[in-house]
Amino acid sequence: MKKAELMDDKNFSHLVLKLQSSADEITSLAKDPQTQSETITEFSIFVEKLGPILVELKDNKFLDTPTIRKAMESVEVELKRAKCLIKFPSDRSSPLKQIEDVTQNLGRSLGLVLFACHDVSVVGKEKIEALRKEMMNARFSTASSETKSELVDDVDTDVESEEEMEGEIVEEEIEEEILEADGRLGVDDVVVQLKYGNDEEFTRAVLHFAALISENAITDEWIDDEGIVPILFNRLGTSKPNNRLAIVQVLRSLIKLNDENKEKMADGGYLSTLVKSLTRDVEEQREAAGLLLTLSQVSAVRRRIGRIQGCIVMLVAIFNGEDRVASHDAGKLLNALSSNTQNALHMAEAGYFKPLVKYLKEAKSPHGIDIALSWSEALDISVFWVCSDMSKILMATALSRMELRDQTRSSIGEEGAIEPLVKMFKEGKLEAKLSALSALQNLSNLKENTTRLINSGIISSLLQLLFSVTSVLMTLREPASAILARIAESESVLINYDIALQMLSLLNLSSPVIQSHLLQALNSIASHSSSSRVRKKMAENGAVQLLLPFLTETNTKIRTGALNLIYTLSKSSHEELMEQLGETHLNIIVNVVSSSTSEAEKGAAVGILSNLPVNDKKATDILKNANLLPILISIMSSSQASLTPTSTTMCLVESIAGVLIRFTVHSDKKLQHFSAENGVIPVLVKLLSSRSVVAKSRAATSLEQLSKNTLALSKSRNSRWRCVPPSSDGFCEVHDGYCFTKSTFCLVKAGAVSPLVQILEGNLREPDEAVLSALATLLQDEIWENGTKYLAKMKVVQTIIKVLESGTVKAQEKAVWMLERFFRIEAHRVEYGESAQVVLIDLAQKGDPKLKPTIAKLLAQLELLQVQSSYF
Repeated sequence: MKKAELMDDKNFSHLVLKLQSSADEITSLAKDPQTQSETITEFSIFVEKLGPILVELKDNKFLDTPTIRKAMESVEVELKRAKCLIKFPSDRSSPLKQIEDVTQNLGRSLGLVLFACHDVSVVGKEKIEALRKEMMNARFSTASSETKSELVDDVDTDVESEEEMEGEIVEEEIEEEILEADGRLGVDDVVVQLKYGNDEEFTRAVLHFAALISENAITDEWIDDEGIVPILFNRLGTSKPNNRLAIVQVLRSLIKLNDENKEKMADGGYLSTLVKSLTRDVEEQREAAGLLLTLSQVSAVRRRIGRIQGCIVMLVAIFNGEDRVASHDAGKLLNALSSNTQNALHMAEAGYFKPLVKYLKEAKSPHGIDIALSWSEALDISVFWVCSDMSKILMATALSRMELRDQTRSSIGEEGAIEPLVKMFKEGKLEAKLSALSALQNLSNLKENTTRLINSGIISSLLQLLFSVTSVLMTLREPASAILARIAESESVLINYDIALQMLSLLNLSSPVIQSHLLQALNSIASHSSSSRVRKKMAENGAVQLLLPFLTETNTKIRTGALNLIYTLSKSSHEELMEQLGETHLNIIVNVVSSSTSEAEKGAAVGILSNLPVNDKKATDILKNANLLPILISIMSSSQASLTPTSTTMCLVESIAGVLIRFTVHSDKKLQHFSAENGVIPVLVKLLSSRSVVAKSRAATSLEQLSKNTLALSKSRNSRWRCVPPSSDGFCEVHDGYCFTKSTFCLVKAGAVSPLVQILEGNLREPDEAVLSALATLLQDEIWENGTKYLAKMKVVQTIIKVLESGTVKAQEKAVWMLERFFRIEAHRVEYGESAQVVLIDLAQKGDPKLKPTIAKLLAQLELLQVQSSYF
């Protein structure tokens, strides 16, 4: 008795109940600790989705037909097979593959159910179709599978093969019985319905035709005489999704029937139609990729496929997709097509670079040809070598012209493209050198690739090229200098300390483009944190003097590059800077600040000026006479530079804040008045809200310098009010007199206290010392009592305690000094003493030794408070 003859004496409802029972049993087994695994759990999710579908089908009386029952029995067969796999996993060589096959077979069985129901109204057909697709596309990760046994008994393998064959036989028998129940079509009817049938008729005809193929009931002559291949490809371009999938599957079956059928499918029009299936749903895409891979064994097909618009792009997308079968086939097809260099280039343009890199890696031809070869053999080989070299040049040139993302640059570098390109540059002829350098220039925009370049030993070859005076090599110097500029961004370049000096010597021997790249490279090298030795050597070799002529250069890139390099060098040579620049070049730099439209250039120029020694009176006079201060105030007042968080604007803002320290120096009241009259104080207050920590700190330092003189200036103005009635708005509760922003530089009247306190309330601790120093000017001996009351009202004490907990030693020192002044007043001791005591004790035990005397004094004050409290 055949396995397909299942329970004809039972009605449809009974069969569905059996299926429900099997499904429930599988779900239960999946939860059993003895059989549970991630793969089985994933499979049980599919089976659970089958449950609601079976419930909807059970009570539909119209489904109780022999045809539909046969289809449902195929579902039962697969569920039984699944139960066996779960219960006896040790008898299987690859549980994961078996479960995956069963899942897909269940999907096919659901397809048979749908086909058998095509004339019956069924609720939930969409759900069945959706689950069918899910099951057909099911892929179980190897990560979730049990560890596979490497050695399997031959008996187990035989049993497994027998069961697979039995399953296939059962499905074929069920399929045949469905066809017979549905009405078997004759061969002539199949052809007619394939040609002219509507969608439903065509579906039946394709299924019957597939059955004819499996039964070997048709011949190659009949296929040719009836024009089956042209018919199928014609219908492929116009059919609905299910029929398109069936067509591609039948076409694949025809090739299995006779390998020569591939030649009949090699027509360009057919291939174009088939390529469109690569853009369809997952199943059709998978089948189309598999068919194209099989067809690619024909050389004419390989030539034609690559020329079809969008084909390579789609294959690359499928290769990168999640469908493992389609990805595998697409990858093999891409590999087959890559023997054509044009195809390899299209693949690279689509983001698949392996073929391109493979061409670059091809072994370079030897210097000679074996004399034992015949003349014709030698000619063939030499032609191959020439073609190989030309392919490399073609690939490198294409790579140099592509718009690459960093992720793509990274993958190309990981594929190993850097080394062969460097070899091309070192050993190739002029065209090869140029294409290789241009490609490397494109790849060098990524840090990882610059490291690979340094490791390849290219630096000495690049410098040698830049020193070369051979006219033929002049075209190579620009990309070489651009690559050097990129390489210099990596700190690894400092392995060779002479590189910077060699580049310096090249500056006056190069074209503007190369000069710009060299200046960029030198600045990168000098900017590295570990390059102090290099900066020192550059300074000793007169780098600044060498750069000064470039400050009057009309080329903005070169001028900016020179300013950037001088700025970087000036950070570590403050004392010699004024002597190196002189009055002439100081005025040139001020002119750049005044006239440049580039914030980057302005930032570098102001940066140089900010590094001049603050106590250099001569430099201050030159800058004052050059009207630098009004220029800087104008820059800050006319833009939002202080609030824009870009690196370029931050550099400019920080440098301006640095220069303003020079114009507010405490010892020069006349200069302070000049600065205040020019509006420096509102700018400084604005800088306190900058995004830059450095700008905040520097602004606080300038405000401190101004505020130190407020008390004296306030007293001076009070004496003048004896003859003139004073304004109530001008009275200052801290200085106990009349204060004004421009004349007495009062922090209170300038509105600076609130933003200073806000900095202390924040999480950035770097500005603490400068901010506390500014606020401490309100606690000078003559005004400390008024100052503590005002600052307490502004909630400063809490922030001071915060600084004590996590600030730097210098900031803590200033905080302790201020806290001692607050705790002179009993009310402050009562309010803040308890919260401060814990922090002070901790600092006394673990803090810096120089803080301890003042901390001891503070703790004594707090202990006195406790004694008095107990007494009262």
